[in-house]
Amino acid sequence: MMKLVKIAATLATLAAPAVAQDHEGLGDAAAGEDGFRRCQSCHVVQDDEGNTLAGRNGRVGPNLYGVVGRTAGTVEGFRYSSSMQAAGEAGLVWSADTLVPYLQDPTAFLREYLDDSGARGKMSFRVRSEEDAQDLAAFLATFSEETAEGGDAADDDTGDEAAAD
Repeated sequence: MMKLVKIAATLATLAAPAVAQDHEGLGDAAAGEDGFRRCQSCHVVQDDEGNTLAGRNGRVGPNLYGVVGRTAGTVEGFRYSSSMQAAGEAGLVWSADTLVPYLQDPTAFLREYLDDSGARGKMSFRVRSEEDAQDLAAFLATFSEETAEGGDAADDDTGDEAAAD
């Protein structure tokens, strides 16, 4: 009997990473939820009905509900930098490929995306490791209707710029 318990425990441990990675191409959403604590002083994840799903009502940055699949700089009522607005107008849509490098260095990302050495956003916080950025992106993707790899985009305007500008 004890042998069966050990086997079951081992299988459960091996399955845990697969459950945490709901969005292929991103990191561990559970770890990202833990990491989001650093973001909540500026950001909140609040659904269309006004329910706070993550964070503590931070309003310095935009609401991040539905950020994956959203065009950058499009949350109505949030005052984005001119560079973030230009990036959105140039076609920047948040996905695994765009969100992770943005979270690691927002200014460098915008400068490269816009090919403009003077481009700047409002977000100064930088996620130091790629793994942590992937985890945060996976966590934020759980609040989006799109898959992390670029499926159908959510079409509402309630959130943007993951941990953002």
